[in-house]
Amino acid sequence: MTSPAAITPARQVPEAVHRRRWAILAVLMLSLLIVVLDNSILNVAIKTISTPAPGGLGATQSELEWAINSYTLVFAGLLFTAGLLGDRLGRKKVLIGGLAVFGIGSALAAFSGSPAELIGFRAVMGLGAAFVMPATLAVLMNVFERDEQPKAIGIWTGGVGLAIAIGPITGGLLLDHFWWGSVFLVNVPIVVLAVALMLWLVPDSRDPNPGRIDPVGVVLSVTGLVLLVYGIIQGGRLADFSDATVLATTGAGLAVLVAFVVHEKRSDHPSIDVTYFRDKVFTASIVAITLVFFALMGVTFFAVFYVQSVRGHSPLETGLLLVPLAVAQLVSAPRARLAVDRFGNRATTTAGLLVVAATLAAFTVLDTDTPIWVLEVVFLLMGTGMAHVMTPVSVLVMQALPRQKAGSASALSNTFRQVGSALGIAVLGSVLSAAYRGGIEDELGLLPPAARHAAGESIEATLAVADRLGARGEALTVAADEAFLHAMHVTALWGAGIAVLGAIVAAVYLPGRPPKHEEGDRGKEFVAAAD
Repeated sequence: MTSPAAITPARQVPEAVHRRRWAILAVLMLSLLIVVLDNSILNVAIKTISTPAPGGLGATQSELEWAINSYTLVFAGLLFTAGLLGDRLGRKKVLIGGLAVFGIGSALAAFSGSPAELIGFRAVMGLGAAFVMPATLAVLMNVFERDEQPKAIGIWTGGVGLAIAIGPITGGLLLDHFWWGSVFLVNVPIVVLAVALMLWLVPDSRDPNPGRIDPVGVVLSVTGLVLLVYGIIQGGRLADFSDATVLATTGAGLAVLVAFVVHEKRSDHPSIDVTYFRDKVFTASIVAITLVFFALMGVTFFAVFYVQSVRGHSPLETGLLLVPLAVAQLVSAPRARLAVDRFGNRATTTAGLLVVAATLAAFTVLDTDTPIWVLEVVFLLMGTGMAHVMTPVSVLVMQALPRQKAGSASALSNTFRQVGSALGIAVLGSVLSAAYRGGIEDELGLLPPAARHAAGESIEATLAVADRLGARGEALTVAADEAFLHAMHVTALWGAGIAVLGAIVAAVYLPGRPPKHEEGDRGKEFVAAAD
């Protein structure tokens, strides 16, 4: 009689950890939820924060932009370094420390007395978040066996999409009942609960052979990413990527990142082995992750203006209209692996990106009186397409490296998620702004030159002028809606083109469905690498 040991693969995860793996995943999802959600929750509170005290902080447009960007800059700039430190110091320690910093920053932001304080405390929140996000995926890879990792990553990926979409809903509900600071203070009790559960359930892990720390590489990677992302965001804010400041900052960021790559290639103890990118599958997966988040954040950016400014819905109603996008990702992400098993990574990811491209192009049919259910169907299909990209490419990235390098793989994946998000908002935001100004400037000819320039910056600025004109502003309101719709259609087509480019990359470089004997061989190779 064959013994169980003869037919059961050797388990790499300790039995005690294996038994509570789903509870651990739930704790990781809770930690991930608050840091991803905070990327979108502030958008709902912007108008309130801009009102004078005591209702708000009286923040200017520039200060509001920095309140959003300070979080993104620090978050994106430190993700890579945070993953490396988790590999070296222990993922659990880094995760708990990051949660504590995020919670403290949230409490301070809630009671900010000025816009400058809010900007600074948002940066503190970004610092904590940078240490939380990569650690959650790295811990996941160390508590699940290889055969369950795709399912767990699918759930994790669905949680990212859910958090992005429910941010506006949460913010709208809080602002209906409390003051603007509640959108930050709500994080504190969640952080306390997450830390308590983390101490109880989550095991620690680290790279058993981390080598020496590479301080030069750490400084170069952080500096380069911060400069690059800052330049991208500035380009979006100014709607002009040819601006001298934008070109100088972005160029400096790229130059520093090139120096980082050169340094890492020459170092005998690099922070990251840049030869990972010689693997076409790994690189193509990173590209796909970047582009799908480019589309997600870009479409969320202009869709919110369409729903609120053109269609007249409240922030809470806008958040509810985004629910199909979240539900589709949450439901489809864990099941995307079934499509991979049947059709392979290449076909699944390519099809997902083509669906994303088609739904972006579908925004060109939306008008001022289009039935709202059409938008809901577009969001539903878009979320489904995104889930069938994020799940397979996340698995490919994480399984491309040995288990003990999970923090590095997670950091790379999440860094490019944030870069893709920043690019989506900056690039598509710039296209939207330029197209809108071109469509509305002829209608602003009667205004003084200074007021004309300010009124043409966005649909919100134009509508503010129209409100001050009273009855005479009704024609300007109609013109603003028409100009924005044209700009949205142009922007959507740009986004669709980017998604098609991603589909081509996936079709050319991602692997198909391997024969079953090759899948088994890869599993043995992974176990050997982990040993």
